Amino acid sequence: MSEQLVEERRRAAAWFRALRDEIVAAFERVEDDHATGPLSEQAPGRFEVSETTRQSDDGSDAGGGLMSVMRGGRVFEKVGVNVSEVYGQLGDAAQQAMAARGVPGMDSDPSFWASGISLVAHMQNPHVPAVHMNTRMFWTPHAWWFGGGSDLNPCIEYEDDTAHFHAMQKAHLDPHGTEHYPRLKAWADEYFYIPHRHRARGVGGIFMDDHNTGDWEADFALTQDIGRAFLPAFLPLVEKRRGQSWTDADRDTQLIHRGLYAEYNLVYDRGTKFGLATGHDANAVLMSLPPLAKWV
Repeated sequence: MSEQLVEERRRAAAWFRALRDEIVAAFERVEDDHATGPLSEQAPGRFEVSETTRQSDDGSDAGGGLMSVMRGGRVFEKVGVNVSEVYGQLGDAAQQAMAARGVPGMDSDPSFWASGISLVAHMQNPHVPAVHMNTRMFWTPHAWWFGGGSDLNPCIEYEDDTAHFHAMQKAHLDPHGTEHYPRLKAWADEYFYIPHRHRARGVGGIFMDDHNTGDWEADFALTQDIGRAFLPAFLPLVEKRRGQSWTDADRDTQLIHRGLYAEYNLVYDRGTKFGLATGHDANAVLMSLPPLAKWV
């Protein structure tokens, strides 16, 4: 393995960890600052942090990461911010999935390395939107690529919230080329669609996968700015809506909407399928699921 590749993987993993640290600190500050609403008198929420592990088929260590989950906070009902760095050999099912996507060399060497950050926040107040964000780098002996994005999942939609979220994505993507935002927005609209419900999971955002232009530095810089867009896109919406009063009917709407999120992640989400198929910690993989949901 070349020194350049070792350094690129180190830099990517370090960036995902730094972004995790920044977001965790920002979310705990939100909990500390919340002084209004029905839950303002309770203690602010804090993340519980645990190490996660991945084991190869022969039981040997194959990497892991950190799972950080806050439950029952003043603002966040459940939020997880996970980072991982895993490696080893892809199993038969994962090899077939990669080969079907056009990844070369799966029949000759199914080695892989992957690192990334994954975040899902389910909120106490039904007026505050749920949100998802992830960025990642994947490597095999014959290919490498970046992926990720952010999407907003409100149960009660506000046009100005949606406009702000998308504007922040565009502002961070445009310096890399004005073609990126419309392309990644359209990709998110397609990817986060629930076919059996004939509707989108939320109000969209941006998404990319298999991103490799041949220029690692440029592709890494784009991926970093996808991550940097998250807090300025999401936190102003939290600040605006977290003190808004809600009714039992609003809560019911929220729980039903969460059912869509659970259905999508369990049936369609590529990351969920890959994590479970490759032996990563199941609790970390399923961290995205809401704490409560209902179906009509």
